[in-house]
Amino acid sequence: MRRLVLLDAPSNLGLRPPAEGVVPGCYKLAGALREQRLLARLGAAEGGVVVPPRYDRGNWKPGDGVFNAAAIAAYTPRLADRVEGHVRAGEFPVVLGGDCSIQLGASLALRRMGRYGIAVIDGSADFRHLGNAPHVGAAGGEELALGTGRGQADLTDLEGLRPYLRESDVRVFGIRDYDPERAELAAAGIASSTVGEIRERGPEEAAADALHVLETPELDGFWVHLDADVLDPVVMPAVDSPDDGGLLPGELEPLLRTLVASDRCVGLNLTIYDPDLDPDGTCAALLADLLVSALTRA
Repeated sequence: MRRLVLLDAPSNLGLRPPAEGVVPGCYKLAGALREQRLLARLGAAEGGVVVPPRYDRGNWKPGDGVFNAAAIAAYTPRLADRVEGHVRAGEFPVVLGGDCSIQLGASLALRRMGRYGIAVIDGSADFRHLGNAPHVGAAGGEELALGTGRGQADLTDLEGLRPYLRESDVRVFGIRDYDPERAELAAAGIASSTVGEIRERGPEEAAADALHVLETPELDGFWVHLDADVLDPVVMPAVDSPDDGGLLPGELEPLLRTLVASDRCVGLNLTIYDPDLDPDGTCAALLADLLVSALTRA
């Protein structure tokens, strides 16, 4: 049985401020889930924390590129070092974000080691880049584009390893049925399953179909990126951009469990949940329950 390791990556560098002068609260995600006794409930080893740089957009304005880019570029290799060490040791890191820009740390780590795929479970594909938007800015809404080599070199070509991910090695789950990025993903060679399609086929079958690619011999393994906003805001309102039409917990759990049960799955990260928007801790409890159920039953 693989050893789970709980690792905190509490970076909020990739999100816009929720209000002028206010920093995004997702940096508290790890602490909130640890309050749910996640370490003990998973039976995980303590992986510690990778402390991020200070959030400071300065006088950034649209057209300046990705804000906090230098800080993200400095943080990503440090997080990658930790992820790489655990994967090489045969451990399964469970990385608690943070915003979605922490995914670059996992992708860089795995790119150093070989060719890895990724299962993205997210309410949106986070595929914004200058080819489909007038400007970029928040890396937390752009990490899949950055990971596949679309964007400024200081983030897409760290250590000369651009791209960290090949489009054919990416599978996206949980985007909304009305998501305008769907057509562009398909044109780029990135397969995706909307909420409606997952419901029609069943979450286990949707995940099993993706494993036909993610478990191929050409890949050394794959990572799972889980964004809390894949859940419907009826049950998960504590995210920066809640969109109707998301998955329900009874749909997400079997999807996630099927993916992490694969021997080729090497780790997982959780992002975007904001404890500032969850004063009674209900959403934290839900996310902890989902992780425990998926990872301990896998």
